[in-house]
Amino acid sequence: MNQFFSNKKLIILLVSMIVSLGLIAFSITGSGNIPIIQQLTNDITAVVSRVVAKPTNAVVDFLESVDGLKNTYEENQLLKSKIDKLYETEMEIADLKQNNEKLKEQLSLIDTLSDYESINGEVLSRNPDSWVDKIVVDKGSQNGIELDMSVMSGNGLIGRVVEVNPTSSKIQLVTTLDQNNNRVAASVDTDDGVIHGIVNGYDAETNRLILKQVTTEAELKEGDKVMTSGLGGIAPSALLIGTIDEVKLDSFGLSQEAYIVPAADTNDIRYVTFIKRTAESGE
Repeated sequence: MNQFFSNKKLIILLVSMIVSLGLIAFSITGSGNIPIIQQLTNDITAVVSRVVAKPTNAVVDFLESVDGLKNTYEENQLLKSKIDKLYETEMEIADLKQNNEKLKEQLSLIDTLSDYESINGEVLSRNPDSWVDKIVVDKGSQNGIELDMSVMSGNGLIGRVVEVNPTSSKIQLVTTLDQNNNRVAASVDTDDGVIHGIVNGYDAETNRLILKQVTTEAELKEGDKVMTSGLGGIAPSALLIGTIDEVKLDSFGLSQEAYIVPAADTNDIRYVTFIKRTAESGE
């Protein structure tokens, strides 16, 4: 009998423990609380996410900055390209305007040369090393160009032909420093008559030609026009050379020298006119 009661107590204790555990499990499940393991898992995941998110966001921000810089650079390059094109266009327009002015000057010159046979040409090249000496023009023997033809540009004489090829020719400029090849017989029409001399020299510093072998009795003054005289046997007469700017004695005091401002712009020669010496020009 005693053993029965002892077993009965054990059974009641076991049943009570089972019921208690069941109630505890039910209360935990029914209350909607998250299990501890799941909570730990969620906390670990959140921490890892925060740790990973910071450098990831930093990388994303850096890439966005790089992309922004790239876009800015491309925009700057595009703007620079447009500015360069605009500058080139402005230069082309300025060059066209200068060409137009030079062409107008050449047309005006042609109108004044009705007494001469003339051939128009365009400058092909001008070597910087011999800038004041020679130019090459796009007209040659096929166009009727001959040696020693006088050549004008704008309003004034610039030189003579020293080399002729079938399609081009070389012109010796009056500004050449070779005094053996830049002699031009010239004259100045004054109130006291015609004064003769030789254009033979160039002052590179002042861009002026020099009229030499003028007698001390001759009265030249600033503003007098210097023309070709035709007495040299090469250039025809009455071609404008330039205007007297200064008159003084030469270094020996035996004759006068007149400094001449060239009628032609010798630093910017684009178009030329060849003058053919004819029997009518006599000269």
